[in-house]
Amino acid sequence: MFTIDLTLKNTPVPLSVQRKSAEEAELLYQKIITAMGSQSNQILELTCDHQPEKKVGVLSDQISAVVISQKSGAAGTGRTPGFFAMAE
Repeated sequence: MFTIDLTLKNTPVPLSVQRKSAEEAELLYQKIITAMGSQSNQILELTCDHQPEKKVGVLSDQISAVVISQKSGAAGTGRTPGFFAMAE
């Protein structure tokens, strides 16, 4: 499972959605990057493969960062994904 985390301006908690495959995660990542770079403000409606009822709408000009990470193992490692996770 792949997690796509969005960091929004002036919001300390990231928004996360999941994709089952690397290809789907990469497509969503590219869609978000394209929207972030667009001159026009767009509403991105995102859904989650892990929780299909989970939906979120985000204004593209409010996104400050996007990160893809892969969930490894069934139990996980207890570390948060992303660039700010401390190395052990």
